[in-house]
Amino acid sequence: MPNMTAMTAAVRILESEGVKHIFGIPGAGILPFYRALKDIGTIKHMVARHEEGAIHMADGYARAIGRVGVCAATSGPGASNFVTGLYTAQVDSIPILAITGQNVRAQLGREAFQAVDIAEIVKPITKKAYCVKDGALVPRVFREAFRIMREGRPGPVLIDLPLDVQKEEIEYDPETDAPLPIFRTPPNENQIAKALDMLLEAEKPVMLLGGGVILAGACEEFKAIAEALQIPVVTTYMGKSGIPWNHPLMSGQVGIQCNTRSGNQVFLDSGLVFAVGVRFNDRHTGDIKVYKGARKFIHVDVDPGQLGKNVMPDLGICADAKLTLQAILEEIKRRNIKAEPAQIKISQIRTELERKTDYDDIPIKPQRVFKEINEFFDEETVFVTCIGLNQIWSGQLQKITKPRHYLDCGGAGPLGWDLPASIGAKVARPDKQIVQVVGDYGFQFCMEELSVAVMYNVPFVCIVLNNGYLGLIRQAEKYIYDMNYQVQIWYDSLESSASAALPRAAVGGKAGGVVVDSGQAALQPENQGRGFDFVKFAEACGTLGERVTDPNELKAAFQRGIDSGVPYIIDVIIERETDCSMGLSIDNIREF
Repeated sequence: MPNMTAMTAAVRILESEGVKHIFGIPGAGILPFYRALKDIGTIKHMVARHEEGAIHMADGYARAIGRVGVCAATSGPGASNFVTGLYTAQVDSIPILAITGQNVRAQLGREAFQAVDIAEIVKPITKKAYCVKDGALVPRVFREAFRIMREGRPGPVLIDLPLDVQKEEIEYDPETDAPLPIFRTPPNENQIAKALDMLLEAEKPVMLLGGGVILAGACEEFKAIAEALQIPVVTTYMGKSGIPWNHPLMSGQVGIQCNTRSGNQVFLDSGLVFAVGVRFNDRHTGDIKVYKGARKFIHVDVDPGQLGKNVMPDLGICADAKLTLQAILEEIKRRNIKAEPAQIKISQIRTELERKTDYDDIPIKPQRVFKEINEFFDEETVFVTCIGLNQIWSGQLQKITKPRHYLDCGGAGPLGWDLPASIGAKVARPDKQIVQVVGDYGFQFCMEELSVAVMYNVPFVCIVLNNGYLGLIRQAEKYIYDMNYQVQIWYDSLESSASAALPRAAVGGKAGGVVVDSGQAALQPENQGRGFDFVKFAEACGTLGERVTDPNELKAAFQRGIDSGVPYIIDVIIERETDCSMGLSIDNIREF
């Protein structure tokens, strides 16, 4: 059996598990791993500017392509900067392998330099966390990590590697090693029959598509059941994209924030909910008494901890979503069920309850931005967004057709996730147009990663909804606490016109070498302000951008962004205090 360093074995295993990209930052505590990466040379590495950016890149990569995302960092603060990313991946069921360096074994527990016990810190927010203290165990740990990340409910794993363990010589033969088999939990036959009976007997059933359906690759099976039984479909926010927005049975999204009016109405009118791959979290359900009502629930989830956690189902099925839906389809076929067309006109309800987006106002109404997005970008575009009013408007208004073409962090909601996630998504899917939709405050959290996209020539379009506010918190302060405190991030309010008050460089940006000024002077005095210049920041990073203030210029800006072939920032000045439709229960959404 050949001898090699433990890290050479680790990289060989990553290679055999299909890893093609790693996002990370080298440091003293992880250099033996990087040496093996360099020597083997088959896995591409991208140097992030912050470890949080690196793990969010791995996250976006995993969501876009359905594979394990991998990131690496050195010990101490490098490792601890992974915490937010691990929490995000855990709650959204994303398989990420975080590899961290560590001080030598003799220094563990001695408060040595950069020797934090990261494995213990992250245990509550990972599926498994290892601190490997014997080089001979490295191959087994890495193989087991990939099985754990993929099996059952997906999730992140951290492997912490002391420096002396990384350097150890071990016996390992890659020719006789292979990935471990992944067990997929099959459903119980009696439960399948019972679930179908309940669906056929219910007067007003509805099918609820959660993010777990997308993760399981079960969207086609879900849609086939809806079509076979002619049952209306609603989705959670994480289930957005699981079924085409314009499918005849697609009613919309249910929730107190990222909802559609039609989705909430059809759900409220239902008597039985067939929910697959959902967590029933608070942002989806709102007031749980209203949400549950007198409805019966069938809940399918591969994680037994989800069954009854928030909503006690009348029938709980702990099994793989794809296998369960395939079994129901087989039972439908066996019984030769021929359903009558759906009684309700779902497309008509969807149209009648659609929120208004055709505003011509200047400053631009945010709803108009999404009208232009829907009309301009095709169904192959992959959108990435994150927490804030920008995400809620996006969830309510964007029309998505294909699974894994709408990437969002729904459970943790860390500001700054979407820019590095866009980079990861583009690396995973270079054939796709990636579009990030972000708020002006959220952009500034991980904005340092824009230089990574420039350095590695990773093009995407970033649309910034710029109102000079922490918009979501401003709205909460307004209606709950009767204040407007510490949420304005523009530096001043100008009484004179913006074209006179702002220097030319801050008004326009360069697009293909041409200065673009799309109507800054048209802004009203009460909406003026001076804040972070996203166009100048793009230029400082070595790329391009422009500012847009006229809604009629949005499509042209989108086209310039695509044509540029570089990371392109579009700074859209929107109305400052536009409120977003939301509420505390799904039957009481305050519309604006």
